[in-house]
Amino acid sequence: MAEYRIREYRDEDYEAARELFAAAMSEHAPGLCMHVLHQPWVLLVLACTFTLLLASSRSVLLPVLAVTLLLALGRQLLSYAWGLYIERCLGDDLRDIHASYVEPASSCFWVAEAAEGVVGTVAARPADAGNGTLMLRRMAVRRDFRGRGVATALGRAVLGFAQHRGCRAVVLNTLMVQHEARRLYEHLGFQPDRRYLLPTLYGRLAGCVITTYRYDLPAAD
Repeated sequence: MAEYRIREYRDEDYEAARELFAAAMSEHAPGLCMHVLHQPWVLLVLACTFTLLLASSRSVLLPVLAVTLLLALGRQLLSYAWGLYIERCLGDDLRDIHASYVEPASSCFWVAEAAEGVVGTVAARPADAGNGTLMLRRMAVRRDFRGRGVATALGRAVLGFAQHRGCRAVVLNTLMVQHEARRLYEHLGFQPDRRYLLPTLYGRLAGCVITTYRYDLPAAD
């Protein structure tokens, strides 16, 4: 017997859905920090700081402490910035899930429900580009329910919804730190469509690469 079931969102799921999304996104903060740490300009700043302090102080302790402090400060700033991004998501379409995904007939929000409550979420609504394309969004699965097919079932719910509505394709975006998500989407049959650098100062400094995936649906008879 299945440990969970996929169903459409109800208003009583509101807090659980938002908390699950925030918790799942928060897990990417350490990966983001490591990604930024490997950016060439960051390594150059750390190396120059260490070398200059070593040359001026003739002591290894001071440059080591300085680099450690810079790393700790950078981690805090990145975690704060990532937290702001999560808050922005919660204040955008997730601020009023009913209005964003339940009221429009062209959109939908699903939850995976187990005995413990809501353990997964996913949403879909028309892509900005239109042309019969649906955007998959807000995929999240509780950590202790991963590896049980929850995310696959949620993804298939979106594909089934899109096909029923006669959409041409389903698209989605992933960040470079979402390794598990990319494997999931490729397993579902999504194909990488394009990769681009987030066109903001922060995106360029952090090397934030977004990969767009696309699933072309068969044409209706």
